[in-house]
Order: sequence, then structure tokens, then C-alpha cells
Amino acid sequence: MITFAQYLQRCSYDGLSKLVKDVVDLAQKCVANEDAPECTKSLPSIFLDEICQVEKLRDSYGTMADCCSKADPERNECFLSFKVSQPDFVQPYQRPASDVICKEYQDNRVPFLGHFIYSVARREPFLYAPTILSLAADYEHALQTCCKESDVGACLDEKAAAIKERAKKVSVKQQYSCGILKKFGERTFKADKLALLSQKYPKAPLSEMLKILQHVMGIYKECCEGDMVECMDDRAELMTYMCSKQDVFSSKIKDCCEKPVVERSECIIEAEFDDKPEDLPSLVERYLEDKEVCKGFEAGHDAFMAEFVYEYARRHPEFSTQLILRVSKGYEALLEKCCKTDNPPECYGSAVEMLHKPIKETQEVVKTNCELLTTKGETDFLKALLIRYTKKMPQVSTDTLVEIGKKMSAIGTKCCQLPEDRRLPCSEGYLSIVIQDMCRRQETTPINDNVSHCCSDSYAYRRPCFTAMGVDTKYVPPAFDPEMFSFDEKLCTAPPAERELGQMKLLVNLIKRKPQMTEEQIKTIADGFTAMVDKCCKQSNIDTCFGEE
Repeated sequence: MITFAQYLQRCSYDGLSKLVKDVVDLAQKCVANEDAPECTKSLPSIFLDEICQVEKLRDSYGTMADCCSKADPERNECFLSFKVSQPDFVQPYQRPASDVICKEYQDNRVPFLGHFIYSVARREPFLYAPTILSLAADYEHALQTCCKESDVGACLDEKAAAIKERAKKVSVKQQYSCGILKKFGERTFKADKLALLSQKYPKAPLSEMLKILQHVMGIYKECCEGDMVECMDDRAELMTYMCSKQDVFSSKIKDCCEKPVVERSECIIEAEFDDKPEDLPSLVERYLEDKEVCKGFEAGHDAFMAEFVYEYARRHPEFSTQLILRVSKGYEALLEKCCKTDNPPECYGSAVEMLHKPIKETQEVVKTNCELLTTKGETDFLKALLIRYTKKMPQVSTDTLVEIGKKMSAIGTKCCQLPEDRRLPCSEGYLSIVIQDMCRRQETTPINDNVSHCCSDSYAYRRPCFTAMGVDTKYVPPAFDPEMFSFDEKLCTAPPAERELGQMKLLVNLIKRKPQMTEEQIKTIADGFTAMVDKCCKQSNIDTCFGEE
């Protein structure tokens, strides 16, 4: 049902139920006789063949029907390109009224939850199937609790808000993962996941890490390609394996492993990092003082680097995976250079400072921004971000710049209040998601050469690249338009949030006209603006005052 609802977002529940029945019937037939001719096809082909046999597919879906004339895997790529996230034509899930919901759930549990799953899947066509099933389990638990309460509606409202919040958060992360896999390929994606797994399970040996890394790679590929049945099956299998070896992986997944299979995988993915072993030796000896480093590096380049990422990441849960990859890239470049010299150990032996450079840069960025937020407050922090990013990419629409600024400001608010050891992975992790979103837009509507370079050059260096990006020197500001700066009584009468938004847009538009303005000049104009508003809002004829000022 999830797979069909995500491909055919306009179809009714009953319409899709027929397709689901066809596939289930075929599955039962193939269990009985694996050699039957129609049982040799791959799962994705079976689903797409069903879709392509839908009568009047073109009437509902237009040019999407042309995908059917392609061969796999192009056919699937074609269908995926037609998926729309949270489309206007699909209403969010409508919960039955409080007075009937408990009876409906108790009398018709399967179709009741089926409708919920169908509604979520067609609204969120990129959300992985295991996640949707675990959201349905959350919903069921909410019903079981709330149906015992006197005020069923209020109880469900509170629980539903938490479920929606989780769905949104997971959806953003999953789309991000698929985007990175598609843009930077398997090697980068694998390195990023290896860093995260090593931080999370620092007691597990490398051999086990590499084993689950292979499984994780396969699962992401299946889910990103829309192959939800395989994705769900393989993920359940991986979690069963990890639960059978809890002593090897983590002391933090015990409770998760006791849950039913549908809830287990999300629980394990969201579990906190295990405590790192206390007696881990310093890496300097193994990677910078050992005379034989080049032998290992040249004998198996990728295996050697995988071991470095694993060893480095398990020692540094306080770093982001991107920072771990920057340190690894620095070390890799160092060895590529040093192993060609006459005396490699001398060349790489004194490189500790060089390898610490990306760490210092990242820690500085986090420290500076968190200090700015604490001393200036949220509004001024947002203004500083808007000034910074409008200068970097003045071509972006004012609304989008304000939206990006607000997202970045929210990251500061969320991450700067965390303990010191969680700040960096929190801020860089979320910033990478915002940057990825920006880069996705850049592909369809190019912004400028600097943004294009930062987006496609290196995954690990994306955030530092954006941080270091200067004013776009090739940008030609639009002609001055007095209309942009015409003020009326709305500046005095609008609700505070609306007034603030108006001022943010004004600030962005001002910098778009004068990107070379200094902080001092901006401050002078901002102070003048505040004084003007204060003065004119007290006058009887507000508009005349604004005109003069």
C-alpha cells in the first residue's frame, strides 16, 4: 500500500487496494511455486508493471504515463521524478471525530490503520516504508492510551502533534540522505555513514562495522529508489542481527530490541551514542609516528582510510561526521603527498597542527555564532545572518532568503543551548541539511558561480565553503526603485510578527541594492529607520510623516 500510494498519489484508497490485492495474490502464488514464469521478475518491476496496467493512467497522471515505455531502471527513475512532496491535491490525514474514533478503531482496526498509512504515504512520497509503519504504531499506541481518557480529542491532539513533528524531522533527514547519495555517490555516502556508526557504536570492532555498513548502504539504495518492500525487509533483518549481538554493538539498544519489529528499527536509529571505551590509545602513534604508514596506505588505500575514519570517529562523538571527513581528507592528502617523498615519516610526522586546522575552524564558527546569538538575542542574530547570506547570494528571492535565514537562526537557538560536546555536531548536522536544500534549488534555478562551486565541489567541505564565501562580485544590483522603500501606517498598526517580517524583507532588499555596504552603514540606516518609525507612529498624519522622513 505504501509503495503504490507513493507512486500513484492521486489514486483513492479503494483503487489502490485492488493493486495491493494483485501483488499479494502473486506473492502467495510464488510461495507455492517459485518457478512460475511471473515469479522471476524483481519486486520493483512487479510494482511498476501493475502501475502501467492501470486503466486511464494518462487521464489522471498526464506525461507520467510515458514512463511506461521505458526499460528498467530508467522506467523507475522516470516515475520517481514525478513524485511530489506534500502536494496541494492531497489533504493531510483527517482524523475521525472524537466521539466515533475509538469505536472505529476497535471495530475495524485494519482498514482504520490502513487509511492512516495510505494518507501519510501519499503526502510523503519519499518517507521510507519502515518509518511510515512505525508512525502508524505510534498512532495506535496513542489511540490505546487516549480512548481510556475522558477527553479523547485533547489527548489525541497532544499525541498527534508529537507524531507529526517526528514525521517531519525524519522525512527531512531521509530526503537529505537520498540527496547526498545521488549527488556525491557511494564512496562519500559510505564514509559519512561509517563515521556516524563508529561514533554511535564505539565498542564494536571494525569488522562488524563494515558488515553493517554494507547492509545500511543497500537499505538506503532501496529506499531512495522507492523499493519499499525490500527496504523494509532488509532493515528488519539488519535490526534482528544487531539485536542478536547487543553486547558487541551497544548497551543503549536493549529496550529497542524488546519492541515489536515495526517499532524496533526507528528506535535503534534514534538511540543515543554508546559510551566510548575508556582506554583507547592516541592515534598519533599509529598514524603519524609509525614508520610503516605508507605501506598500509599503498597496499589498500580504501581499507586503510576506512580504518582511519572508524578509529577517529569512535574517539570523537563531539564532532560532526562532516568534520571527521574533513580531517580524514586532510590526512589522505597528506599521505598522498608524503608517500611519494624520499623520507615519508619525516614528511607526515610533523603534521598534527595541519590536521587540527579544520577542527579549529569549525569550533571557531560554532563559538562565534553562539556568542553572537547569546549577546545580541534572536532578532539581531537573524538580521546578521540575513546580511551575511544576502551578500553571498543576492540573486535569491527575498522570501527565500528570509526563509533560509530563519532556518539557520532556529538551528542556532536549538544547538547553542546544548552542552558543549553536542553543539558542533548539532549545528553542522542541521546546517548541512539547509545547505543541501539550497543546493537542490540551485540545480533547477542557478544562483551564482560561488554557490554552484560550493554545492558540487566536496561534501565534507560544503559548510566551510559557504562560510568562507565572500560578496558575489559579478552581481549587478537592480536599479533603485523608490517603491520598495515606500512606508505607510502598516509599520505602526501591523501585529509585531508581521512588522518584524516587513523589516527583515526591507533589510534584504536594501542589501540587494547595495551589497558592498559596511556594517557601520547598515547600522546607521537601521537606527535611522527605527527613529523614523518611532517618530511617525506618534503623529496624527502618519503617511505624510513617512513621506517627509
